[in-house]
Amino acid sequence: MRDWDDAFNNMGHVKGSDALPGFWAARAAEYRRGPVRIDADISYGDSERETFDLIWPDSPPRGVLVFVHGGFWMRLDKSYWTDLAEGVRAHGWAVCIPSYTLAPVARIGEITKQIAKALEAVSSYVEGPIRLAGHSAGGHLVTRMVCLNSPLSPRTRARIEKTVSISGLHDLRPLLHTEMNATLKLTQKEASAESAALLRPVEEARVTAWVGGAERPEFIRQSQALALMWEGLDADMKLVVEQGHNHFTILEGMKSSISPLCLELVE
Repeated sequence: MRDWDDAFNNMGHVKGSDALPGFWAARAAEYRRGPVRIDADISYGDSERETFDLIWPDSPPRGVLVFVHGGFWMRLDKSYWTDLAEGVRAHGWAVCIPSYTLAPVARIGEITKQIAKALEAVSSYVEGPIRLAGHSAGGHLVTRMVCLNSPLSPRTRARIEKTVSISGLHDLRPLLHTEMNATLKLTQKEASAESAALLRPVEEARVTAWVGGAERPEFIRQSQALALMWEGLDADMKLVVEQGHNHFTILEGMKSSISPLCLELVE
């Protein structure tokens, strides 16, 4: 059988990746010390990690981008990613970065509902359109928001203009064969129910699956799977394989207002 642990092991295939969490945390902390207005730790639920940060542009916002972090639903939090807001913020968008309860305390289906709660909450803080971006497990969570059985209210879902899944996970069934499932505790039923590639998108969904050309082949397959399935279900679907980027460098585009990824988010 295929080695599924190796298939999802990004850090094991990128030299120096063990140092990245510390690098991300330090860079984000430095950004938070800057002049940008940030409303931190806004509560959207009752649990400790149900909070988000809201990063504001210098002028009245055109709308809000919600960025959902990755970490296989069991690592990291919003504090690692604040600086990724800068590219979109420079185009006049507010940026919301939520944390969520991690596995094994929460199941993936419960995390999906938490992200929906975060979107409902931020929709009352910022008027105008909502755009979604998520990385890795966050890519799963944002694509779930635009599935027909999304936990979002129709009113909030109607405000979502575009969704960009960055190196996202859209077919969760292979995770059943990984060691990490001891923490995720996925069942066959939940893996299928939470796989966006197996679900129907809402009719108005505009979705981009964005992935690095130097990523693990499974992550490229995951983006291809969503694109193939949702294009056949009449979503406005795009697949972009950005050459030269791995699972981690792919995020650098969010920091630059002129990068292809940032322009995809704000076009």
